[in-house]
Amino acid sequence: MTILALAILSATATAAAQDGGKKPRIGFLMGGRGGTAGGQYLHEAFQQGLREQGWFEGQNIGIEWRSSLGKNETLPSLAAELVRLKVDVIVAAGGDPAIRAAMEATRTIPIVMPVSSDPVASGLVADLARPGGNVTGLSIFATATAGKRLELLKEVVPSASRVAVIWNAASAGKEIEWKETQRAAQSLGLTVLSAPVRGPKDFDAAFAAIVKARPQILVAFSEPLVLAHRRQIADFATRNRLPAISEVREFAEAGGLMTYGASLADLFRRAAGYVDKILKGAKPASLPVEQPTRFEMVINLRTAKALGLTLPPSILLRADHVIE
Repeated sequence: MTILALAILSATATAAAQDGGKKPRIGFLMGGRGGTAGGQYLHEAFQQGLREQGWFEGQNIGIEWRSSLGKNETLPSLAAELVRLKVDVIVAAGGDPAIRAAMEATRTIPIVMPVSSDPVASGLVADLARPGGNVTGLSIFATATAGKRLELLKEVVPSASRVAVIWNAASAGKEIEWKETQRAAQSLGLTVLSAPVRGPKDFDAAFAAIVKARPQILVAFSEPLVLAHRRQIADFATRNRLPAISEVREFAEAGGLMTYGASLADLFRRAAGYVDKILKGAKPASLPVEQPTRFEMVINLRTAKALGLTLPPSILLRADHVIE
């Protein structure tokens, strides 16, 4: 028994020496407001994805959680901190600001993006099939669903002839979505009002411009700045009797009428698959950027009631989730 025990201890010591005696560590960098209670479901979706791949926090893997808590100016220092901790991979979540902060902090540690607007147009990767560099992951491809969101609003308000769009004009990926929205609006016979914002102080001016233009419907592009002010936008829309749509479900939960877009929870779960491949030796440069496979529509019936709207059965039947 003594000899057997010594043999087991020897084998364990050898295995520990081979892997350096430490668990792999993930640096999770969250921008926007994803680190708040409302974004907890994204953390849980990511961890679920890890468990599906056989990784369990505290057992065979460690996770260093860092969040800007809505203050994106802190992202560079948070990313630098993860680099100093020598994590094995960084998951840069919460949009392009977090991804860019991670890219500026390191060109060697692999970076996985659960969400990006248009990574090629934004210069995050060289090509979808072969990203190059140390960044890969998933894209919500908001431009592909921009027209669908307008169609849904038009179905809710068939008489609408003018639509206002609140969007972050300082975000490179959103310029493409804006152009696609214009094309879709033209085909639907809608006149488009641009209400751009570049910082928190711009929303009052954007709201004033919308009131002056008197549109019948409202679109809010989804990205960290706009999402951080989603409740303010939703309240404004309700006060002015504007049916409003955005891309991610948080907008409907904050009081917007509806959302349609890629399922963020699904994207975060799938991001864990990238982490698994990288920890097993794959290089980000050769892992293709994937597109969404699951889309969801969320409707807030409380907001519909406040707006005096009766939603068509065709809309309600297609909803994945209804807030009552």
